[in-house]
Amino acid sequence: MPLDSSSTMSGKSSKMSKRTSRLSSLIEDSSSVSNVADARARLHLLFSQIEKEFDLLYLENIALQEKLDSLSGNQPTSERYHQELYEADPQTSKSFKSKLGAAGNKVSQSKASHKLRAQTSRIVSSFKAQQSVVSSIVRNFSGHKDGVWQVTAKTGQPIIGSASADHTCCIWGVESGRCLLQYQGHSGSVNSIKFHPNKDLVLTASGDGSAHIWQGAVNWEVPSRKGNSSEEELDDEDDPVDERERVDVLRTPLCEFSGPNSHTSVVVAADWLPGGDQIVTASWDRSAILWDVETKEPVQSLNHDCELTHTSSHQSQRLVVTASRDSTFRLWDFRDAIPAVSVFQGHTESVTSAVFTRDDKVVSGSDDRTVKIWELRNMRSALTTIRTDSSVNRLAVSNNGVIAIPHDNRHIRLFDLNGQRVARLPRTSRQGHRRMVSSVAWSEDIGATCNLFSCGFDRVVLGWSISLPKEN
Repeated sequence: MPLDSSSTMSGKSSKMSKRTSRLSSLIEDSSSVSNVADARARLHLLFSQIEKEFDLLYLENIALQEKLDSLSGNQPTSERYHQELYEADPQTSKSFKSKLGAAGNKVSQSKASHKLRAQTSRIVSSFKAQQSVVSSIVRNFSGHKDGVWQVTAKTGQPIIGSASADHTCCIWGVESGRCLLQYQGHSGSVNSIKFHPNKDLVLTASGDGSAHIWQGAVNWEVPSRKGNSSEEELDDEDDPVDERERVDVLRTPLCEFSGPNSHTSVVVAADWLPGGDQIVTASWDRSAILWDVETKEPVQSLNHDCELTHTSSHQSQRLVVTASRDSTFRLWDFRDAIPAVSVFQGHTESVTSAVFTRDDKVVSGSDDRTVKIWELRNMRSALTTIRTDSSVNRLAVSNNGVIAIPHDNRHIRLFDLNGQRVARLPRTSRQGHRRMVSSVAWSEDIGATCNLFSCGFDRVVLGWSISLPKEN
């Protein structure tokens, strides 16, 4: 009897322990379920707050756009604005909202409104540009074996020049699209190329520490090969060496600027002064040198605090600008016996290029993703600042005041001297540059097939046909 009672008691205690453990597990499960529910409710609350913030920012952006339209004389409705925005770029409307939501999480409302105002002006200007500017790629100049640093156009002749990291320069026929002359006189990367303003001479600067002047006369009137007719095949059989396919090679310069009094490092750029009797070179040795072409001797040394990146001269006056990695560019005035220099510190990073315009302005580009327009007579501060989304390389300004800006992100943008965007040249997987665009150059010849040229590290030079509205 005692044995049976003890076994009964032990059985009851084991059942109680099982029920207790099961109850505790149920309590834990219910607590975990409540925690999940609480977390889910908190997430819903946060998402609702984010959505409200997004709605406020989006409505504020529409209000800002309506204010801009009222100031400009247009008063479109919010629906019309959104429709125009989508028609300008179908992807813009989608990415625009996501950008606004991100801005609402990261910055205050005042900063977001300022950012939205800038985005709105860029979107509206791009919409107007796409309706008024027609651009297309007409020529593809290929043949370099490495990246192309610079492209330049010859005034009065349908030829262009290219300087490449493959140690060569090429002169191309614009109409034929083929290489007419290849210069192989440098032993390093050719970083710069400029045609003489009046003669068939070419100035190049190289990583071998020298600058060369060489003969650039070519027969650019030779037609290109078109079609595959039987008559042309017979002509090819009669003439085993087709003159249209032959590329002249030049290895000896007329003048070489090097030696003990020259640069001690890479020469990154060179340009002719008006008249062509002097040149200026810029180097990584932190100096620029003014040279006399006839004597091949240095006339003046110009110094910066860091390596130089670019130099260019005025079209008609003895003025030179030099750009440097010290975030400055300097204006050198050689019109008097004693040169005068002015230092300008408008950029925050390396200045990659600085050029003169026809109406006595200076346009500078930088790795800080800005382009600044300066008045030559009063350069205390920039007249206009153009803000972009990528580093700026060697830009160019046309005679009618259109700035072509090449970027690291493979795009080319056009702006006027007031800072308004004129166009963004198309770039897809089938057209445009596939790598960094290093340089652009305008052709001012009326009626030319191409009026803008660009080059990059995809080893090609592209010829563009840009049709701008008359008001630009």
